[in-house]
Amino acid sequence: MSEHDWDLTRPIGPSRPLPPPPESHRRGAEAPRGRGLAATLGLTLLNAVLPGTAFLAAGRRRLGALVLVVFLLLVGGAAWLATTGRRAAAQVAVDATALTWVFGGIVVLGLLWVLVVVGGYRALLSPRTSRGGKVLGGFLVAALVAGMAYPVVTAGQVALAQRGLLDGLFADRESATVVDTPDPFGDQERVNVLLLGGDGGEGREGVRTDTVIVASIDTDTGDTVLFSLPRNLEDLPFPADSPLAEVYPDGFEGANESDSLLNAVYRTGPAWYPDILGPTDDPGADFLKLGVGEALGLEIDYFVLVNLDGFSRLVDALGGITVNVNYYVPINGITGEELPDDYIEPGPDQHMDGWTALQFARGRYGLTDYDRMDRQRCTINAIIEAADPVTLLDRYQELAATTQDIVGTDIPRSALDDFVDLAFMVKDAEVRSVVFDDTVINPAYPDYDRIRAIVGEALDPTPVADDDAANGTPTPTPTPAPGSPTVAPGAPPGQAGAATDVTDACAYDAARATEARAAGEPPNKAD
Repeated sequence: MSEHDWDLTRPIGPSRPLPPPPESHRRGAEAPRGRGLAATLGLTLLNAVLPGTAFLAAGRRRLGALVLVVFLLLVGGAAWLATTGRRAAAQVAVDATALTWVFGGIVVLGLLWVLVVVGGYRALLSPRTSRGGKVLGGFLVAALVAGMAYPVVTAGQVALAQRGLLDGLFADRESATVVDTPDPFGDQERVNVLLLGGDGGEGREGVRTDTVIVASIDTDTGDTVLFSLPRNLEDLPFPADSPLAEVYPDGFEGANESDSLLNAVYRTGPAWYPDILGPTDDPGADFLKLGVGEALGLEIDYFVLVNLDGFSRLVDALGGITVNVNYYVPINGITGEELPDDYIEPGPDQHMDGWTALQFARGRYGLTDYDRMDRQRCTINAIIEAADPVTLLDRYQELAATTQDIVGTDIPRSALDDFVDLAFMVKDAEVRSVVFDDTVINPAYPDYDRIRAIVGEALDPTPVADDDAANGTPTPTPTPAPGSPTVAPGAPPGQAGAATDVTDACAYDAARATEARAAGEPPNKAD
């Protein structure tokens, strides 16, 4: 009898045991009813911040672990670049080819980030989610993608702006004083950079370099000495082997006294002898590099020119600068002819926009060139302090465009890696300053031998004791030559021309500011 026949004829009684239910049915009976919408949306949000977590929550552990590990490696790499790897990041920033790869990498990572967020949401979404819930989830994902686009687009724009800056500012250019070599610094003990502030604004003929500073940087330590020369320095010498020494045997000289000053060399020299130095894109800068180098007894390697005509836009792009004002600083005005429009009042920690900062750096009515030189150095220091990483990142496109408009240099691209290393050393090194004002030299009749001696002492301040000094016999103080400058009142004896800390010159002088306010604001056009 078959099994089927047995089922038809079996007697009434206990039935045959049923087979056990499938394993899948038993698991389903114990499974939860499904992930709620709130949990899905919360995990989607977490997945945007910590990629991979949505896949882990959805049970796709391998994919989730892979995404999370890659994300943590990227975060670790970014943290390294922001801390101990800053030098490597800076070297990438001055390499146009590397920046192209960086831009491509940013685009790829941005697309992968979007895929992770969208894919994670779909993996979490329950089939039983209502249409309204799906619409809400879609809005959240769209909002997350839009929010993610901002940092990705910003990073890409910064990379492109930096490459544009390199292409514009450090483009291949001809120079009569720079030879582009694979190892620009070589075995040099110091690198000397000429810093020029050109005033070529409205109503001014050509560019006058009213700010002339040489930064001499030790290539081993980063220790830096800044040498500031006055705008009214005369008889600027040139190296004996330069063609300029042939046409200016007694030092630089123009058609009149005004055109014979240091600040006229950039404009007047090339106008008279345009091709004397051979092919060059900036003959005025080459004139000054040769002349200033001879005056200081240094070989000037490179120059950087900042045109004050666009200076205010640079400050505005940084969001302003903060400086100390120790006396009334005039706004415009011509000494002996026209009163200033107004004054910047003395006070500590004054935040200035671009226009006000330009007046602070430029004002000279009733004051000396040396007062202005001090303020310009303080303005440069304030710009450096204002250029914090957050500000640079947020405003980088505007800063890069502004920099290309107002900055010129003959630093070749091949030297940028070396300058990156140097910049990191300078940041933590000692920066001192020597100002050749009228307490140190007579700008109308400068003693260039004395200037070179002061430079040598500032660069190598270790005193060499002679036999008398070693025996305790004081060295007699030499008698000043007739007409030579004397030390300013209140200055320590023998300190004229001594190198001083740059920060001290820019500190707030409460006594001087109080005295200025007590004397009252000087006359101006509004009176």
